[in-house]
Amino acid sequence: MSELEPLPLSDVGRYSRAVLDQVETVIVGKREALELVLAAILSGGHVLLEDYPGLAKTLAARCLAQSLGLTFTRLQFTPDLLPADVTGAFFYDQKQQDFTFRPGPLFTNLLLADEINRTPPKTQAALLEAMQERQVTVEGRTFPLEHPFHVLATANPIEYEGTYPLPEAQLDRFLLRVSFGYPDREEELTVLQRRMARRREEVQLDPVIDATTLRRAQLALENVAVEDSVARYMVDLTAATRSHPHVQVGASPRGSLALLLTSRARAAIAGRTYVTPEDVKAVAPAALAHRLSLRPEVWLRRVEPADVVAEVCEQTPAPPSEQLPAYGGRAPEPAPADRADDPVYRFGGRG
Repeated sequence: MSELEPLPLSDVGRYSRAVLDQVETVIVGKREALELVLAAILSGGHVLLEDYPGLAKTLAARCLAQSLGLTFTRLQFTPDLLPADVTGAFFYDQKQQDFTFRPGPLFTNLLLADEINRTPPKTQAALLEAMQERQVTVEGRTFPLEHPFHVLATANPIEYEGTYPLPEAQLDRFLLRVSFGYPDREEELTVLQRRMARRREEVQLDPVIDATTLRRAQLALENVAVEDSVARYMVDLTAATRSHPHVQVGASPRGSLALLLTSRARAAIAGRTYVTPEDVKAVAPAALAHRLSLRPEVWLRRVEPADVVAEVCEQTPAPPSEQLPAYGGRAPEPAPADRADDPVYRFGGRG
């Protein structure tokens, strides 16, 4: 693959907001959650969408794939799903008189692992190598996956019967865990009105960017500045989860990395070239909560990991935001004068 040039950070922000604007024409009132999912994709990570049934988790994944110009595959996880059904397998080709590898659903840009907690741990583990190494190994042979490659996995927390808990090692592979929540009354009414105006069930969105542009946007995040005091704040938050009295096992250094990666993406989406403590606080629950193991005695008190992260964010001193531009901040790059071919303008999402 030829060397790609990073996008200007100003373009990353414009394209990202255009993608969110377009997805919001279908997914109503969930801008904050969609922004977290997009931030994880820009960071090169995977997302666990954990929420109640019927809250547009699958639809959101499909709309994001269409808007980002990515190939999309949906894999329904069931109790009888085998690892080979995920990774692919060798079969004997009578015409070639040899064994040929038939790729599985993993060979795509964006994989929707639907109801991932309904399949046994052995099949869940088939995803681990793919999510971490961007490759699969079948019968001793290694096959690289497409680039970019992202997993959006859905899980319904209330359906415990017939489900298998995700092991900590696999939970840790997800950069973020995101919930959409129920819409309010007006948002739900808007959903009905848009469905009637559409006059069909299926949704088809035009791509705002393509896979190559997404790769260039991902490379551009390395240019988002993180002042040393903000980096220390990320480490302090993660370390505070390990000493919290309700926590049995706190977040690992991978939690700090998740804060770094997704806060840079959030800053770029907002049109900034530097990370603020507000960026870190905004992504902290989604980046850290699923990495905590609470003490058994606090379960009866209905304490949730997200509550612990919120308390940690409240108690951990943050560096003053007004001092950051003097250290790490830079003004956003000016937009090119001629934007006739800019997909942001072509699709109307000026953000």
